[in-house]
Amino acid sequence: MTENTNRAPRLAPRNRTLPPWTLLAAGAVLGGLLGGAYGTFKPPTYTATSYVIAVPTEKSDPASALGFAQAYGRVATQLAVLGDAQALAGVPVSTLRKSVQTATSPDAPMVAVSATSPRRDRAAAMANAVARSLTLHANDTKDSTHVELLEFSRAVKPAGPSSAPAAVTGLVGASAGGLLGGLVLLVRPRRRTEEPPPAASVPGPAVAADAHGQL
Repeated sequence: MTENTNRAPRLAPRNRTLPPWTLLAAGAVLGGLLGGAYGTFKPPTYTATSYVIAVPTEKSDPASALGFAQAYGRVATQLAVLGDAQALAGVPVSTLRKSVQTATSPDAPMVAVSATSPRRDRAAAMANAVARSLTLHANDTKDSTHVELLEFSRAVKPAGPSSAPAAVTGLVGASAGGLLGGLVLLVRPRRRTEEPPPAASVPGPAVAADAHGQL
């Protein structure tokens, strides 16, 4: 009778992998740190706003004033207006072009002139200078347009910065980092599931039969 020794197969050690959510957490933490550092070390910026209003003359109507206010809002950042405003603002035209923005309302004949600068006083000076220059240019043609542009409210030194604080930039960075980590999880190649090793076949016991005594 033959003896068969059955040995249990050795299982290969499994590689321990981190769960998928760790990539999301790492991206959120790294993004939050980078965003907080950006908000902490970036110099704050200040925004000041001056307002001008279009007023119709006796030969015009409010609808015309509203239309001209929209047009004045578009030409406020043109070279002709900014060129005359640079002396009052104390900065070159290139700085005014990068720092000054305008906004108009579809319901009111008003133009908002906003300027942004690392200095409070310079932000107010640029906004007032552009608003003043726009008023002078508009009133040079009021005899033909029948619309007069007046200063409604002068810009003052802003009380606080308009740039986002470190807490806000940190939250934005954490959200962006978590989103990036989720995208990486979606596009990464998936591992194939390892098939279990085939079970070892156990041979049956050998049967000893006597050929001479078998019925």
